[in-house]
Amino acid sequence: MRLDKYLKVSRLIKRRTVANEACDAGKVLVNDKIARASYDVKVGDVIAIQMGQKELSVRVEKVPEFVTKEDAVTLYTVLS
Repeated sequence: MRLDKYLKVSRLIKRRTVANEACDAGKVLVNDKIARASYDVKVGDVIAIQMGQKELSVRVEKVPEFVTKEDAVTLYTVLS
């Protein structure tokens, strides 16, 4: 699954266009490397998102195509 779609499905970022813009701006790192929106997310990847002054790091646990709102938090584990 593409990184921008994963960020939207997991609800880490609300809209796919915003996720795409964050990737283009270099605010999303995967395994400590700047990632493009087209990056193929795999289980075990560590995603770091820079949002203003805050940084959120998560480890990918699942990569499903669709998920309910309640199950979205099971897709990742928050590291910091």
